[in-house]
Amino acid sequence: MPSASPSSPTHPPPDHVSGRRGKLRRRLKNSAALAAALLVVAALYMAFAPQPQVATGQPDGALVAQGQDLYTTSCITCHGSNLQGVPDRGPSLIGVGDAAVYFQVSSGRMPLASQSAQAQRKPPRPEFDPDTPPGRANLEALGAYVQANGGGPLTPSAADASLRGDDPARGGQLFRLNCASCHNFTGVGGALSSGKYAPELGPASNTEIYTALLSGPQNMPRFSEQQLTPAEKKDIIAYVRSVANGGNNPGGNPLGGIGPTSEGIVAFIVGMAALIGFAMWLGAKN
Repeated sequence: MPSASPSSPTHPPPDHVSGRRGKLRRRLKNSAALAAALLVVAALYMAFAPQPQVATGQPDGALVAQGQDLYTTSCITCHGSNLQGVPDRGPSLIGVGDAAVYFQVSSGRMPLASQSAQAQRKPPRPEFDPDTPPGRANLEALGAYVQANGGGPLTPSAADASLRGDDPARGGQLFRLNCASCHNFTGVGGALSSGKYAPELGPASNTEIYTALLSGPQNMPRFSEQQLTPAEKKDIIAYVRSVANGGNNPGGNPLGGIGPTSEGIVAFIVGMAALIGFAMWLGAKN
């Protein structure tokens, strides 16, 4: 009777083969875990990240064309055909934005009446008067042309009254920190160097003050949203409105409305007069 052949023994794979297989499995597991983690992170980012601001459309071609006509009529002589500026006449308008156009033109500073150290406030030309519908439309068109070709900060679309904040106390702190060195404590203005000056803020509208903060006319610096948030700009406007034209004088006579300097001078003069009078009375008595 033939004997059964013994079964072939199973030999374990060599150690180096099993080691390679183990390393391969671990790498596959790690790669799969990493890919899953990246997918989860991407999904969370797409779900919670703020959506980027994108342009909803190109500038209104008709509005820009209307603004170009106005620019050619009123501005090209001093600012050049491509907003590049003209030496000894006018600066470049590249980067000033629609905000600078609104401030300069609505306040009558532009078009410039004559070359001087600083453009002075005057009544705006009738075609650019912001208090009339045609003037507002022309201001918008001129600003749209400059914005489309030069870029820069935009005039706020909010109504003038809504640009006044609710916290004039905080606005006063910000004003004293950023503005009082030139405009004085109550916005009455003051002299600067080389025939320039910081203008009085009382006659300016809320929109003009806001666009001045954005565009930085003359010697004034620009205040971006990182330096002063929109809410802080509005609170500064609230403070200016509360003290402009002597509107906040709980102590009685405003004494010119130029802050503590006037009160100090009055106290000094009165005190010195009182001391001199008292000294003369003592001398006469003796």
